[in-house]
Amino acid sequence: MDKEMNYGSDYKFIPATSIGSGISIQVLPDLFCHTVQIVNIYLVGNPETNDFVLVDAGMPHSANEIIDVTEKYFGVNSRPKAIILTHGHFDHVGAIVELIEHWEMPVYAHELEIPFLTGQKSYPEPDPTVEGGMVAKMSPIFPNEPINIGRHVEKLPSNGSVPSMPGFRWIHTPGHTPGHISLFREKDGALIAGDAFVTVKQDSLYKVLTQEQEINGPPRYLTTDWKASKESVEKLASLKPEVAVTGHGLPMSGELLSESLAKLVRDFDKIAVPDFGKYIDKNIH
Repeated sequence: MDKEMNYGSDYKFIPATSIGSGISIQVLPDLFCHTVQIVNIYLVGNPETNDFVLVDAGMPHSANEIIDVTEKYFGVNSRPKAIILTHGHFDHVGAIVELIEHWEMPVYAHELEIPFLTGQKSYPEPDPTVEGGMVAKMSPIFPNEPINIGRHVEKLPSNGSVPSMPGFRWIHTPGHTPGHISLFREKDGALIAGDAFVTVKQDSLYKVLTQEQEINGPPRYLTTDWKASKESVEKLASLKPEVAVTGHGLPMSGELLSESLAKLVRDFDKIAVPDFGKYIDKNIH
């Protein structure tokens, strides 16, 4: 392993999965979604030309699965031009070190996220007391120490463009983390939301296991700024996306998406914000 790069000392396999695990969906001709246990990764690009990127990097110990899926869609020994990270939580960077070593390509993230990716800063501890279900209760076992991918991570261009993703722009959608981003393409209304909102109730083990589709705010046990989260959801809803893929849950499109997003904006405090938990500002309700 590149001596410069390492995971935190609490890095480990997490025994959580859903019925969607291992399933790939072609959402658009150039957008592929694959579920690794309980989280989604995306391959974006044209399988004909082999110009593509990977968005997010899955769960711990999932590198081989991610490489296999990439080769299934883009051919043996194909490699992405870049990895774009929506944010640096363990379930979105779980295989990043092995993928950088295997593919030797740059990684891009928002500049506010870079301290969490270069060993300088830990995210706040997950909140197992938060109102919610079993996944929240499990959250203390989730890896939380910062990983370090050193010089391999670069900050996203300040003009909003996304390297090797023509047509997409990145949008700062903080709340779940300080440097969380979502990716949007105007021409067809495609949105990669990350965890700004999700399409499954991520803190309920039953819903995660069954992938019951239901729009929700960001995963509760790791979200620390609910005011910023709400503003981020409003920002994404105002784009009027036609199809959305999120960090957890199934893709959503058309009327179901627009109605669900409108409802999430309207009732954010009721739907997304937990009634109690250590990151709840008493003034938000």
